[in-house]
Amino acid sequence: MRKTTLNAYEKSIEKDLLAGVYVPVKQKELHEISESIAYRKKDAVLNIRVNSHDLESIKSKARKMGIKYQTLISEVLHKVAL
Repeated sequence: MRKTTLNAYEKSIEKDLLAGVYVPVKQKELHEISESIAYRKKDAVLNIRVNSHDLESIKSKARKMGIKYQTLISEVLHKVAL
């Protein structure tokens, strides 16, 4: 049988798991989380033309937030669509 080698990140997760940092969630909460993830799944492609200055501004704001600019645009569209 092959021995599994964990990287540093995986080892920290294992350590936290054994220390009880992670707690089980109730079935209802797990269902709500999975529904939320499924609802936000991106399943369509959109190609648009935008002003280059606007795009640079969006990219700058996304960098400051620590996210990808496509994610920021998608979140803004999602909020407007609701």
